[in-house]
Amino acid sequence: MDARIPGEYYIQIPVNSDLQLDADLAIPKHAKGIVAFAHGSGSNRHSPRNRLVARMMLDAGLATLLASLLTVEEEAEDLIKGNLRFDIDLLGRRLIGITDWLQKNKETGTLKIGLFGSSTGAAGALVAAAERPDAIAAVVSRGGRPDMALNSLDRVKAPTLLIVGGDDYPVIDMNRKAFANLRVEKDMVIIPGATHLFEEPGTLEKAAIRARDWFTKYLAK
Repeated sequence: MDARIPGEYYIQIPVNSDLQLDADLAIPKHAKGIVAFAHGSGSNRHSPRNRLVARMMLDAGLATLLASLLTVEEEAEDLIKGNLRFDIDLLGRRLIGITDWLQKNKETGTLKIGLFGSSTGAAGALVAAAERPDAIAAVVSRGGRPDMALNSLDRVKAPTLLIVGGDDYPVIDMNRKAFANLRVEKDMVIIPGATHLFEEPGTLEKAAIRARDWFTKYLAK
């Protein structure tokens, strides 16, 4: 279900000269910062999990941007081939374009930027953070694949939080590998009883609280 977020409105973000991405933007009064969501593994801006997290961010006074990193045509191709969701360079470039737009846009240009990445979107977020070290103030990965951005991790400057499900065994090891390669302020949190999608009762909320607190700490400075 695509639950609407209070105050959000639809926009299109130009990420290069011939491509625009669909997005939903919500900016509360006196916003402390903005969190851009990086979806992965076949998801998009309608992800109910990320929308739940986004509502918690808004309640904490943070603006939110939920953007589909693939066009409708690309999503259709990816649904068949499953290739674009693993194209970390592509996801990273799209997030760099979104970051640049956020800095130029009059409504968001003064807000510190955080990136919240899920699955392969987390790798794209870390690539963008490495390429825009002065723009990205914080990164959170939830059930992410930061190991797929290993070549970029030593250039990430933003404080980074890795959140992993306690029953997501292969991904725990992948996150530990990435965590060891990060050279910034960092933390890794394991949510007991959660699998990869945090579908178990209460687990997504626990992850969202940790993400909210991380972004509030670093975006409100």
